[in-house]
Amino acid sequence: MDRKNLSIFERQIMSVRDLEPKALWNHFADLNAVPRASKKEEQVIEFMMNFGFELGLEVIKDGIGNVVIKKPASSGMETRKTIILQSHLDMVHQKNSDTIFDFDHQGIDMIVEGDWVRASGTTLGSDNGIGVATIMAMLASTDIDHPAIEAMFTIDEETGMTGAIQLDPSNFSGEILLNLDTEDDDELSIGCAGGIDTNTSYKYKKEPVNSDAVILELSVKGLMGGHSGMDIDKGRGNANKFMNRTLYHLFSTVEYQLISIDGGSLRNAIPRESVAIIAVDKDAVTPLIAEFQKISDIISTEFRSIEFELKCTINEVSVEVDYAVEHGELYKILNAIYSLQNGVYRMSPDIEGLVEASSSLARVILHNGSFDTQSLQRSSVESTKDDLANTIRAAFESIGCVVVQSGDYPGWQPNKDSVILDIMANLYRERYNEEPKVKACHAGLECGILLKHLPDVDMISFGPNIRAAHSPDEKCQISSVQKYWGYLLAVLEQIPTK
Repeated sequence: MDRKNLSIFERQIMSVRDLEPKALWNHFADLNAVPRASKKEEQVIEFMMNFGFELGLEVIKDGIGNVVIKKPASSGMETRKTIILQSHLDMVHQKNSDTIFDFDHQGIDMIVEGDWVRASGTTLGSDNGIGVATIMAMLASTDIDHPAIEAMFTIDEETGMTGAIQLDPSNFSGEILLNLDTEDDDELSIGCAGGIDTNTSYKYKKEPVNSDAVILELSVKGLMGGHSGMDIDKGRGNANKFMNRTLYHLFSTVEYQLISIDGGSLRNAIPRESVAIIAVDKDAVTPLIAEFQKISDIISTEFRSIEFELKCTINEVSVEVDYAVEHGELYKILNAIYSLQNGVYRMSPDIEGLVEASSSLARVILHNGSFDTQSLQRSSVESTKDDLANTIRAAFESIGCVVVQSGDYPGWQPNKDSVILDIMANLYRERYNEEPKVKACHAGLECGILLKHLPDVDMISFGPNIRAAHSPDEKCQISSVQKYWGYLLAVLEQIPTK
C-alpha cells in the first residue's frame, strides 16, 4: 500500500499499529475507531460482543450492558485459579475549544510523538482503552500461556460506575481479579476512593439588561485540567473558581450585570475553561477592563509555576441579551461559589501521600433564570466523604438551591494480606530490581464496588504510564506499555493452583 496516498487519519493509525506489542496496539486502534462515550456505549458493546463471537468464545451481555467473554485455560494451565481481567469500555470525551470533532461519529485521531501516543485536540481514550486492548490481545492470543480467563468489560465507569454497580455476579467464578485501570507502571493499587455527585439547581430572579449597556465576554482558558481524583493534589487551577473569583472582584469594584456563565465540561475532570457574558454601562467599560486585568494578573502570578498556558481575556461581543441576574441574587450566587471547598479536603493520616478526601467543582452553568452546578466529592473514608458532601450541600442550600446527591459508590479498603499482591510485588522486585509502590489511589476505581458483588475475590489494579487523563493533553507512554505487557504475561505464569 502506498503510504503517501493515505489520509492523515490513516497514517496516524498505521503508525500506532506499528508499535510494540503489536497485538495490543492494533486492538487499541480498532477500539479507538468506535465512539464510546459514557452512557452511549451501544456501538462499543456490539463491537466487543462481535469480537468475542469471531473468536468462537463464550460471550455474555448482562442486564445493564456489561460484556463478559470467557476463554478456557491454555494447555497445562487448567489447574490454575481462574482470573478475571477487568477494564471499562467507556472513555471521557473532551476536546479543546478550537478543535472541531464529532465524538458521536468520529474515531480518535492518534499521533505518535517520540515515546508517547496522544490524540489531536481530544482525549486519547487510553483510560481505559489500553486496559481493554490488553484483554482483547490476551483473548485473541494463540501462543500465550494463561489460566482460564473471564474478561469483564464494564460500562459507564466515568459518569457513575453504573456497570459495576449493576453487575451480575453470577457470570463469574474467578478467584483473582486484575483491574487494568491505573496510570503509573511502578504502582500496585490495593485501594481507592469512593465518591458522590452533588448536583444543584436554582431559579434566580431576573432583571432587564440596561438598554445602553456594552456586552462583554470574559474567558478563562488554557488551564491544565486533568483527572479530578489523580490530579487533585497537583495544585492546578479550576476555571470555575477562577471565573467566580474574577466576577466577585468585579462585583466589589465596578457595577455590572451578569448574563451567563458556561464553565467546565465533565463531572470528573478539573475544569480547563469558563466563559461569562456580562453587561456594563458605557462609561464603566474602561474601569471594568482595568479591574479585570488587575485580578487576572494576580491569578496568573499565583499560578505561574503551574498553569503556563493560562489566558484570561475580555472582549466586546455582539449578542442579543434581554435579562441578567437580579443584583441581590448575583451577590448570593457569587458568595455560594466562593464559599465552596475545592481541591484537597484532607490528607490521609494513615497512608503517606494519599489524598483522603477532595471536592472538585466540575460544572457551572448560569443562563436565562437557571443556575446549575455539578461537583464530585471523593474519599477513601466513608464518614469523611459524607462530611465533605454535607459541606457542599450546606453552601448551596444556604441560598435556596435544590441539591441532589447521587451516584454514591464505596471506596476500596486495602487488603495487605492479598495473595496476588505478594505474587506481583515479588515478581516486580525480581524483574526490575526495585520496590513497587504499593498504594491506594484517590481515583474512583471500580474495585470497591466489584468487591461487594464478589467478596471472596482477591483484587489488585495496575497499568502503564498515562498522563493527563480526562483532558485533551492525555498521552500514553509506549515504552511503559511494553513494560506493563511483559509484566502481565509474567504474572499470568505465576497464578497459583486452585
